[in-house]
Amino acid sequence: MIPHERSLVKKLEGKPFALIGVNSDSDREELQARLVKEQITWRQFYDGSTTGPIAKAWNVRGWPTTYVIDPQGIIRFKNVRDAEAEKAIESLLAEPPPEQPPAKAPKK
Repeated sequence: MIPHERSLVKKLEGKPFALIGVNSDSDREELQARLVKEQITWRQFYDGSTTGPIAKAWNVRGWPTTYVIDPQGIIRFKNVRDAEAEKAIESLLAEPPPEQPPAKAPKK
């Protein structure tokens, strides 16, 4: 997974895309060393365990769990990997941007 994620981050640089990792490793120092060794450059959050607050909030039951989330914050794909993940992400990037609500006139 990681080599594909690394290439995906590079390929989609400058596009409205972000890859975020959530780590449940118990040893933060070992995690930091692994992130460096495996050249994981995307944003990471530390959950501290498999029962951490992020895993609980997102109802994660297995690792890795992946979500592809659209600009409105809606989970559109779950547990897609490699080429399937790339196809899902590219399909969202091809969609027209969401409509913005009209700006409110300033109060007088």
